Amino acid sequence: MAMHKTAILLVLSYHPITMRPLLFLSNAFINTFGITQPTPKNATRTAWFIACLLALVIVLVATVAAVVLHLAFHR
Repeated sequence: MAMHKTAILLVLSYHPITMRPLLFLSNAFINTFGITQPTPKNATRTAWFIACLLALVIVLVATVAAVVLHLAFHR
């Protein structure tokens, strides 16, 4: 059974190269705002959550900018 737990820990501690920038962004956000660090088990889920929130904010800002520009040029 100890061998099985070791295998799980190795899988949890390894992040593919494509996930590292997302984890870096997540850690920067967490450290900037003083949020409690997630456990290693929840780090990936937290990174995806923060990335989705960031994407949502970017989409909202772009939409508002597009509406303002549309109204400004079509008056």
